[in-house]
Amino acid sequence: MTTNVIIVGAGGHGQVVADILLRMADAGANIRLVGYLDDDSHLHGHRILNVPVLGFIRDIENVLHDAIIVAIGDNAVRRQVSARLCNAGEHFINAIHPSAIIAPDVHIGRGVMICANAVVNTGTEIGDNVILNTGCTVDHHNSIGGYAHIAPGVHLAGNVTVDVGSLVGIGSAIIPGKRVGEWSVVAAGAVVTRDVPDLTMVAGVPARFIRRLSLTTLESALEVKCK
Repeated sequence: MTTNVIIVGAGGHGQVVADILLRMADAGANIRLVGYLDDDSHLHGHRILNVPVLGFIRDIENVLHDAIIVAIGDNAVRRQVSARLCNAGEHFINAIHPSAIIAPDVHIGRGVMICANAVVNTGTEIGDNVILNTGCTVDHHNSIGGYAHIAPGVHLAGNVTVDVGSLVGIGSAIIPGKRVGEWSVVAAGAVVTRDVPDLTMVAGVPARFIRRLSLTTLESALEVKCK
Protein backbone atom coordinates (compact mmCIF):
# COMPACT_ATOMS: atom_id res chain seq x y z
CA MET A 1 0.00 0.00 0.00
CA THR A 2 1.36 3.42 -0.96
CA THR A 3 2.02 5.98 1.78
CA ASN A 4 1.12 9.51 0.71
CA VAL A 5 3.52 11.94 2.38
CA ILE A 6 3.45 15.68 3.03
CA ILE A 7 6.75 17.48 3.68
CA VAL A 8 6.30 20.35 6.14
CA GLY A 9 8.85 22.95 5.04
CA ALA A 10 9.93 23.73 1.47
CA GLY A 11 13.27 25.41 2.10
CA GLY A 12 16.69 23.92 1.49
CA HIS A 13 16.27 21.34 4.22
CA GLY A 14 12.85 20.37 2.90
CA GLN A 15 14.29 19.84 -0.55
CA VAL A 16 16.94 17.49 0.85
CA VAL A 17 14.17 15.54 2.60
CA ALA A 18 12.22 15.42 -0.67
CA ASP A 19 15.26 14.07 -2.49
CA ILE A 20 15.72 11.36 0.16
CA LEU A 21 12.08 10.29 -0.10
CA LEU A 22 12.32 10.22 -3.90
CA ARG A 23 15.46 8.07 -3.68
CA MET A 24 13.63 5.76 -1.26
CA ALA A 25 10.81 5.43 -3.78
CA ASP A 26 13.32 4.68 -6.54
CA ALA A 27 14.72 1.91 -4.32
CA GLY A 28 11.29 0.32 -3.96
CA ALA A 29 9.64 2.03 -0.98
CA ASN A 30 5.89 2.55 -1.43
CA ILE A 31 6.05 6.32 -0.96
CA ARG A 32 4.33 9.07 -2.93
CA LEU A 33 5.12 12.74 -2.28
CA VAL A 34 1.88 14.69 -2.21
CA GLY A 35 3.61 18.05 -1.79
CA TYR A 36 5.12 20.56 0.59
CA LEU A 37 3.40 22.88 3.03
CA ASP A 38 5.24 26.06 3.98
CA ASP A 39 4.24 29.35 5.62
CA ASP A 40 6.22 31.35 3.04
CA SER A 41 3.45 32.36 0.64
CA HIS A 42 6.00 33.24 -2.06
CA LEU A 43 6.61 29.51 -2.51
CA HIS A 44 2.96 28.59 -2.97
CA GLY A 45 2.13 27.31 -6.44
CA HIS A 46 5.74 26.49 -7.28
CA ARG A 47 7.15 23.02 -7.92
CA ILE A 48 10.43 22.05 -6.23
CA LEU A 49 12.05 18.82 -7.44
CA ASN A 50 8.80 18.49 -9.37
CA VAL A 51 6.86 18.37 -6.09
CA PRO A 52 4.22 21.12 -5.58
CA VAL A 53 4.10 23.61 -2.72
CA LEU A 54 0.44 23.36 -1.78
CA GLY A 55 -0.11 26.06 0.84
CA PHE A 56 0.34 26.99 4.48
CA ILE A 57 1.04 24.48 7.24
CA ARG A 58 -2.42 25.19 8.63
CA ASP A 59 -3.89 23.82 5.40
CA ILE A 60 -2.75 20.29 6.22
CA GLU A 61 -6.22 19.11 7.17
CA ASN A 62 -7.41 19.94 3.64
CA VAL A 63 -4.76 17.80 1.88
CA LEU A 64 -5.28 14.05 1.66
CA HIS A 65 -2.24 12.24 3.09
CA ASP A 66 -1.15 9.35 5.27
CA ALA A 67 2.02 10.69 6.90
CA ILE A 68 4.19 13.77 7.29
CA ILE A 69 7.78 14.69 7.99
CA VAL A 70 8.73 18.08 9.41
CA ALA A 71 11.65 19.34 7.34
CA ILE A 72 12.65 22.46 9.25
CA GLY A 73 16.34 22.88 10.09
CA ASP A 74 16.00 25.05 13.21
CA ASN A 75 15.73 22.60 16.11
CA ALA A 76 13.44 24.69 18.32
CA VAL A 77 11.07 25.55 15.47
CA ARG A 78 11.05 21.92 14.36
CA ARG A 79 10.02 20.98 17.89
CA GLN A 80 7.23 23.56 17.97
CA VAL A 81 5.78 22.56 14.61
CA SER A 82 6.18 18.83 15.24
CA ALA A 83 4.48 19.11 18.62
CA ARG A 84 1.52 20.99 17.19
CA LEU A 85 1.04 18.47 14.39
CA CYS A 86 1.64 15.50 16.66
CA ASN A 87 -1.02 16.74 19.07
CA ALA A 88 -3.36 17.09 16.08
CA GLY A 89 -2.96 13.36 15.45
CA GLU A 90 -0.54 13.38 12.51
CA HIS A 91 1.52 10.28 11.71
CA PHE A 92 5.26 10.83 11.19
CA ILE A 93 7.42 9.02 8.65
CA ASN A 94 11.23 8.69 8.55
CA ALA A 95 13.35 9.80 5.59
CA ILE A 96 16.38 7.50 5.37
CA HIS A 97 18.62 7.72 2.33
CA PRO A 98 19.29 4.31 0.71
CA SER A 99 23.05 4.92 0.97
CA ALA A 100 22.97 5.30 4.76
CA ILE A 101 24.54 2.41 6.71
CA ILE A 102 22.58 1.59 9.85
CA ALA A 103 23.16 -1.34 12.19
CA PRO A 104 20.10 -3.60 12.50
CA ASP A 105 19.70 -3.04 16.25
CA VAL A 106 19.63 0.76 16.06
CA HIS A 107 16.41 2.21 17.48
CA ILE A 108 15.06 5.10 15.39
CA GLY A 109 12.24 7.37 16.55
CA ARG A 110 9.56 9.14 14.49
CA GLY A 111 10.09 11.86 11.89
CA VAL A 112 13.84 11.20 11.67
CA MET A 113 15.96 12.28 8.68
CA ILE A 114 19.13 10.31 7.88
CA CYS A 115 21.02 11.70 4.89
CA ALA A 116 23.25 10.20 2.22
CA ASN A 117 26.31 8.25 3.41
CA ALA A 118 25.55 8.61 7.11
CA VAL A 119 26.75 5.70 9.28
CA VAL A 120 25.02 4.65 12.51
CA ASN A 121 26.61 1.81 14.46
CA THR A 122 25.28 -0.82 16.81
CA GLY A 123 23.50 -0.06 20.07
CA THR A 124 22.59 3.51 19.16
CA GLU A 125 19.30 5.19 20.11
CA ILE A 126 17.94 8.02 17.94
CA GLY A 127 15.08 10.15 19.26
CA ASP A 128 12.15 11.69 17.42
CA ASN A 129 12.64 14.35 14.72
CA VAL A 130 16.45 14.03 14.75
CA ILE A 131 18.57 15.09 11.75
CA LEU A 132 21.62 12.98 10.93
CA ASN A 133 23.07 14.97 8.07
CA THR A 134 25.21 14.08 5.08
CA GLY A 135 28.22 11.87 5.75
CA CYS A 136 28.10 12.00 9.54
CA THR A 137 29.24 8.99 11.55
CA VAL A 138 27.57 7.92 14.79
CA ASP A 139 29.54 5.17 16.45
CA HIS A 140 28.40 2.41 18.79
CA HIS A 141 26.03 2.92 21.72
CA ASN A 142 25.36 6.60 21.14
CA SER A 143 22.22 8.33 22.40
CA ILE A 144 20.85 11.14 20.23
CA GLY A 145 18.01 13.03 21.89
CA GLY A 146 14.90 14.25 20.11
CA TYR A 147 15.19 17.29 17.81
CA ALA A 148 18.99 17.16 17.81
CA HIS A 149 20.91 17.90 14.60
CA ILE A 150 24.16 16.11 13.80
CA ALA A 151 25.54 18.23 10.94
CA PRO A 152 27.37 17.08 7.78
CA GLY A 153 30.76 15.47 8.36
CA VAL A 154 30.43 15.17 12.15
CA HIS A 155 32.13 12.21 13.84
CA LEU A 156 30.75 10.91 17.14
CA ALA A 157 32.88 8.28 18.88
CA GLY A 158 31.44 5.45 20.97
CA ASN A 159 29.14 5.99 23.96
CA VAL A 160 28.50 9.65 23.14
CA THR A 161 25.30 11.37 24.28
CA VAL A 162 23.84 14.32 22.41
CA ASP A 163 20.83 15.49 24.39
CA VAL A 164 17.52 16.96 23.28
CA GLY A 165 17.61 19.85 20.83
CA SER A 166 21.36 20.22 20.53
CA LEU A 167 23.29 21.09 17.38
CA VAL A 168 26.65 19.47 16.65
CA GLY A 169 28.11 21.70 13.92
CA ILE A 170 29.59 20.73 10.59
CA GLY A 171 32.89 18.87 10.68
CA SER A 172 33.12 18.66 14.47
CA ALA A 173 34.08 15.61 16.52
CA ILE A 174 33.29 14.25 19.99
CA ILE A 175 35.60 11.81 21.76
CA PRO A 176 34.28 8.63 23.45
CA GLY A 177 31.92 8.83 26.38
CA LYS A 178 31.25 12.56 26.35
CA ARG A 179 27.88 14.30 26.66
CA VAL A 180 26.51 17.38 24.94
CA GLY A 181 23.73 18.77 27.13
CA GLU A 182 20.23 19.81 26.14
CA TRP A 183 19.81 22.66 23.62
CA SER A 184 23.54 23.24 23.37
CA VAL A 185 25.67 24.09 20.32
CA VAL A 186 29.02 22.62 19.28
CA ALA A 187 30.48 25.03 16.72
CA ALA A 188 31.73 23.92 13.33
CA GLY A 189 35.08 22.13 13.45
CA ALA A 190 35.20 21.85 17.23
CA VAL A 191 36.65 18.83 19.04
CA VAL A 192 34.75 18.02 22.23
CA THR A 193 37.02 16.44 24.84
CA ARG A 194 34.86 17.02 27.93
CA ASP A 195 31.15 17.21 28.69
CA VAL A 196 29.19 20.23 27.48
CA PRO A 197 26.54 21.51 29.94
CA ASP A 198 22.96 22.25 28.96
CA LEU A 199 22.32 25.50 27.06
CA THR A 200 25.99 26.09 26.30
CA MET A 201 27.92 26.97 23.14
CA VAL A 202 31.45 25.62 22.75
CA ALA A 203 34.00 26.07 19.96
CA GLY A 204 37.63 25.36 19.12
CA VAL A 205 40.16 22.55 19.40
CA PRO A 206 39.77 21.42 22.07
CA ALA A 207 36.27 22.86 22.49
CA ARG A 208 35.98 25.65 25.06
CA PHE A 209 33.08 27.55 26.59
CA ILE A 210 31.87 30.48 24.45
CA ARG A 211 28.61 31.56 26.04
CA ARG A 212 25.40 30.48 27.70
CA LEU A 213 22.33 30.18 25.48
CA SER A 214 18.85 31.59 26.14
CA LEU A 215 15.72 29.59 26.83
CA THR A 216 13.55 32.32 25.29
CA THR A 217 12.87 30.59 21.99
CA LEU A 218 12.42 27.21 23.64
CA GLU A 219 9.88 28.01 26.36
CA SER A 220 7.09 28.33 23.80
CA ALA A 221 7.73 24.86 22.37
CA LEU A 222 4.81 22.54 23.04
CA GLU A 223 5.12 19.19 24.75
CA VAL A 224 5.08 16.29 22.30
CA LYS A 225 2.43 13.74 23.16
CA CYS A 226 2.75 11.19 20.37
CA LYS A 227 1.99 7.61 21.29
